[in-house]
Amino acid sequence: MSLSAKRRKCQCCKRLFLPDPRTKERQRFCSLEACRRASKSSSQRRWFSKHGNGDYFRGPDEVERVRKWRRNHPGYWRQEKRSQKQAQVVENQPPEPPHSSCNVPREVPRTLQDECLTQTPAFVGLISMVTGSTLQEEIAATARQLLLRGRNILGLASSGKPLTTALPL
Repeated sequence: MSLSAKRRKCQCCKRLFLPDPRTKERQRFCSLEACRRASKSSSQRRWFSKHGNGDYFRGPDEVERVRKWRRNHPGYWRQEKRSQKQAQVVENQPPEPPHSSCNVPREVPRTLQDECLTQTPAFVGLISMVTGSTLQEEIAATARQLLLRGRNILGLASSGKPLTTALPL
């Protein structure tokens, strides 16, 4: 079977697309946002055009059902205004000074994966979105640069001079 036989023309944008194998018999629209909206409105038109469905959400019974739900869920639609939320107060705390004694053992730097990647998957996802890559080496390199830059900003360099990165961000 050739690849062109499996493709279908979108009813909205008229482009060829590969339908999802699970719904290939019924899928008539591609996955573009505009086509998905057209698919939704088309299916709603079909549903409402069937006998008995036109007044499905109308009438005194439906009005009473909605009123009862609103009584049972007060304040559901009300949202707290942003001006009422108070910002978190952050006190200005100086960073801990680095150990200057040679007798104090230096902390062995942990690997990047131990330090931040395994603890915060959202951080890995964010880096992946920013860089457009899912390769672990590229994510790790970018994370190292971000970590160094963050330490510089916070003044957490282990020596007296700021940390530097090999690659600019």
